[in-house]
Amino acid sequence: MSDKKENEKKARLLASLEQGLTQVHLDARRPGVIVPEQFKGDFHLRLNHSYRFDPPDLAVSDWGVRQTLSFGGQRFTVGVPWSAVYAVASLVSEELWMFPSDMPAELVQAATEKVKSPLPVDEEPAATSPRAILREVVLSGEGAEAAPSEPTPPKRGHLRVVK
Repeated sequence: MSDKKENEKKARLLASLEQGLTQVHLDARRPGVIVPEQFKGDFHLRLNHSYRFDPPDLAVSDWGVRQTLSFGGQRFTVGVPWSAVYAVASLVSEELWMFPSDMPAELVQAATEKVKSPLPVDEEPAATSPRAILREVVLSGEGAEAAPSEPTPPKRGHLRVVK
């Protein structure tokens, strides 16, 4: 991975941490990743980081990010090198920075399978019938409603003035 990309990931993470809670998306199978045993095979692991977590041991360096996090009530010091990070999300501003060239192939494949293709040319979308028949209400005077002039249901909706 290039130093430029590592620096951009680091800058995005630091900027997001300044705002508050930040989520790091990583491939836990990559070399150098230190996570609890049950997550080591996860290609889309999301870890929440914050300066406010206890203990306050968050460290962001040129190598990556380290912090003691809680997993099911058990504390574990995680270590994530920049090569394993493929997205950084601010949970405060809802911004997301992605690094597609570092995304695992399984995630890219899953995302492309979820994209739906457009309808074939010979198929038309099913027509939906109206849920209710609406009629126009005409006010003649203060709050009085007039009956519709036609015996068949009118084709327009109604609005009522509320004071």
